[in-house]
Amino acid sequence: MDSIFKGAATAIITPMKNGEVDFDALDRLVDFQIDGGIDALVAAGTTGESSTLTDEEHVEVITRVVKRAAGRVPVIAGTGSNDCAYAIKLSSDACRVGADALLLVTPYYNKATQGGLIELYTAVAESVDKPIILYNVPSRTGVNIEPQTYAALAKVKNIRAIKEASGNIGKAVETMALVNGKLDLYSGNDDQIVPLMSLGGVGVISVLSNLLPKETSEICHAFLRGDVQKAAQLQFKYIPLIQALFSEVNPIPVKAAMTRLGFGDGSIRLPLTKIEKAHEENLLTRMREAGLNV
Repeated sequence: MDSIFKGAATAIITPMKNGEVDFDALDRLVDFQIDGGIDALVAAGTTGESSTLTDEEHVEVITRVVKRAAGRVPVIAGTGSNDCAYAIKLSSDACRVGADALLLVTPYYNKATQGGLIELYTAVAESVDKPIILYNVPSRTGVNIEPQTYAALAKVKNIRAIKEASGNIGKAVETMALVNGKLDLYSGNDDQIVPLMSLGGVGVISVLSNLLPKETSEICHAFLRGDVQKAAQLQFKYIPLIQALFSEVNPIPVKAAMTRLGFGDGSIRLPLTKIEKAHEENLLTRMREAGLNV
């Protein structure tokens, strides 16, 4: 099975200026990522504030990232929803504007049974011809994709991978045993890149790489080369920064960090608010320790 990507994909922020999408900054961010050696980009994912983008903005962000990337790296579009029909529409729109793959978060608030998850994901997969990554983040959605459910969904032709952000290593072990190589595994948590790659994972969909695309990609590629010690050392090195990036709900800290690097004015849409001062000061300290000039 060909992987959608191997290494690190950045779940990029959506830079804003005066509360509106800053498309010029978005273009620069795409270049910054690709020039930094990132392996793929996720546009309009949850880190990109998909929940508060208008329908038009959502599609335009994906379109702009696809155009700017210009085939240099795969572009994965965040098109999940708690409404199946809406997820199908977003997914179709993303495919129409050139996305290479789709990232589908589990339904939130209304949740779903495991059978409902199978029906939802199958319906979306059958509506498009692009590869799909299933996104499991129960701390934010209230529903977990169980290992047996992954095994059932692995039989759907264009469901190809998992972004696992449950934090439950035991469940990940069980999942990888059951899918038996039919689904790629990506870590959805920056503090678990190496642990999940040890289970056969092929990379990460990352928040950290917004700031450090080269370094995050190197964690993955060191592991893929067989240099587990180097991968682990890098994982350890960036843990303080990773913790600072999650000192408040994502993407509050990473937007603050990227503002310091020149991407947007720090605008973030309610109900999310700007980072608290103490958290920002700690974040800046950790950024400097990681070698960033802020």
